[in-house]
Amino acid sequence: MKASIQDRDALLAVSPVALSAYARAEGWSKAEPFGDFSDIYVAGGLPEIILPRTENLSDYADVVSTLIGIFARVAGVDELTLYRDLVTADRDVIRMRAADSDDGTVSMNEGVDFVRGAGDIVLAAACSYYKPQPLFRAGANKEARAYLRQMRLGQTEHGSYVVTLLSPVVPPPMQLTLDLSPEELPDDAEERRITRHLAGSLKAARRAIEGTVGGESDAFAEVVDKGVSANLCEALDRMIMPFSTMDVSFVWARTRPMPKAREVIRFSNDDAPILREAARAFRKRGPRHDESLVGFVNILNRTEDQEEGKIRLKAEIDGQMHAVNAVLDQSEYARAIQAHAEQATVIAEGDLERVGQRWNLRNARIKTIIANDEPPP
Repeated sequence: MKASIQDRDALLAVSPVALSAYARAEGWSKAEPFGDFSDIYVAGGLPEIILPRTENLSDYADVVSTLIGIFARVAGVDELTLYRDLVTADRDVIRMRAADSDDGTVSMNEGVDFVRGAGDIVLAAACSYYKPQPLFRAGANKEARAYLRQMRLGQTEHGSYVVTLLSPVVPPPMQLTLDLSPEELPDDAEERRITRHLAGSLKAARRAIEGTVGGESDAFAEVVDKGVSANLCEALDRMIMPFSTMDVSFVWARTRPMPKAREVIRFSNDDAPILREAARAFRKRGPRHDESLVGFVNILNRTEDQEEGKIRLKAEIDGQMHAVNAVLDQSEYARAIQAHAEQATVIAEGDLERVGQRWNLRNARIKTIIANDEPPP
């Protein structure tokens, strides 16, 4: 006897957008309205169906159950398989599959690391979507953290150990102007753009690994603008090290069909040392977060109409004295003026970054002003 979906909460999890997207993808098209809240869909050789436009119907769960039965019979699959297709029809699905796990299990430590790594990969990609750079202090990127909070862990699957991630709901495209064909509609859903960026970042990392093997010493430096960073490399390294291979697949939401419905990027255990070295090189050239510098204020610069002021510190970095530029808010700039007037030593904190031959201290603040007669801490 074939199983059918009876759980009301499970049925309510299928959205009207998902039902419509699935029906359109399988050949049905809207024919005419049915009442105030539904539409009749038809297709040659397929049964006529009625799709709700809203879940705010008293019999919505029953309607979904009926549609699942029809869709499953037409597709020739069981209702549970069809249900899984429906609950992900309006989301991009990312599956990270570890090899060497025929029974679908791994050790607890490996499983925890694998799930954590999946989150780190998504967070790294989301950070680089907003601003590509070699290294991120990921927790400081509010937009990326907000995106990660919208990701959902999907149901476990039979077979090799798989972590399934569901992107935020991907809305269907809307044609707001009359001079664009559906093929020309811009892909302006941010939910989709970030997931595509994640796929692009992983493909770029794959190419950089192959380039490095082929003798290209700058292969990783060339793909920073594609979203490859120390954070991404470290997360991939941790995930693939215990296994011979790891596949990352993308199945795109039916609400916004892609020319290629599914993509797969494969990494192997042999890639781990290369990714580790790339992360080390990225960290070396990336900003040093929460760095403390001991030195003195050499130059002050602020116009009358500005609240923020620019300063130049003379401070020791890696055993040598360097000029370091910083921008301070009004209260911090006042402390810099005091330190400059007293020719006092200062301890400044911030994110130290080298751009070309220049050092910059981002998010700078004056932590301590040390009088000349005081020994430095």
